[in-house]
Amino acid sequence: MAPKRPQGAGATHERGPAQGSQPVPRAPGSPELYAALDLGTNSCRMLIAEPRGAGFHVVDSFSKSVQLGLGLERSGRLSRGSMTRTVQALRICQQKLKRHKVRRMRLVATEACRRADNAADFIDRVHRETGLRLDIIEPEEEARLAVISCAPLVSPKTENLLVVDIGGGSTELVWIDLAKVAKKDRPQAIMRLHSGFVRAISDVPEARVVDWISVPLGVATLREQFNDVEDDAARFALMSWFFEENLADFSPYHATEPTERFQIVGTSGTVTTVAASHLGLKRYDRTKVDGLRMSSQQIDAVIRSYLSMGPGGRRADPRIGSDRHTLIMSGAAILQALMRCWPTDRLSVADRGLREGLLYAQMSADGVLDEQSVRPKGTVSSPRRG
Repeated sequence: MAPKRPQGAGATHERGPAQGSQPVPRAPGSPELYAALDLGTNSCRMLIAEPRGAGFHVVDSFSKSVQLGLGLERSGRLSRGSMTRTVQALRICQQKLKRHKVRRMRLVATEACRRADNAADFIDRVHRETGLRLDIIEPEEEARLAVISCAPLVSPKTENLLVVDIGGGSTELVWIDLAKVAKKDRPQAIMRLHSGFVRAISDVPEARVVDWISVPLGVATLREQFNDVEDDAARFALMSWFFEENLADFSPYHATEPTERFQIVGTSGTVTTVAASHLGLKRYDRTKVDGLRMSSQQIDAVIRSYLSMGPGGRRADPRIGSDRHTLIMSGAAILQALMRCWPTDRLSVADRGLREGLLYAQMSADGVLDEQSVRPKGTVSSPRRG
């Protein structure tokens, strides 16, 4: 499939419980709860949260690798086993939603369901067996939601921003021009993009989406395309080259030179895993990872260490984790290609994405957030996404 692009051209939250832990007790009279569920090509993730100030407080969460898109590249269909695994995970989500009496929710599916010939049948099965109604969202909405979740990580110096969301089945890139927005207003200007990338003409300087693209290659789909290449290093090089080829038409500013006014924010399990490896974390700590800035040299050093380990070493490395070792090199190939293409030698790491964007968009639409301020980096925390 060809990359998708448009016609024309932060949420914040505090630490929530990890999967399997008890929900956070809530005081009587607490604000109404909201839920966001992201069913991707590889994982099923959900957050349940209550509005708090300019952001939200997570009271329960769920995350599980379901491999919904396994075999999709070859068959064009969701397999029976993948659908069964996913429905089982969604039953747990349904139980959590019922336990917390959540009425305001957005439950979405992304690239695997966009591409599968039998997606409609799967969505019907989910509703029949769990009562949940999944909404298959378009690439632009997926990109938009990832962008607004990263707003608190944008530097006041940033005039051109690239947000990259590496998913299981696709990778979204959004290039935003902030040059005409006052420095103090830049995070809030980005959050206002939740209503659409094409903005109405206004006298107030706003964030301008110069270009965006959805490449139908994520950590799972890219790995599957090169599954027949046995040599580990050769497979990595081919994946990185192939992803870069798919970016050929996405270059809003060909002549831009390296500058502090350009910032890349990367949101994905790949990016947070590379950051955790760089920090040498034996146990993942979101407070140390979210907002970390890494240089190209630091990223390359981590990737070289992954290659030197080989598949067996990566499987045993606690920094990578047993649920990510098979996909980390395809994600690293995407990340390395991105860092070769853009005029900066630094990447800002974001442990936030689609779920946080879904929560922010719902709460903002209901008017329950204090949108006059955006809390700075460091006040947020959530389970790692992938």
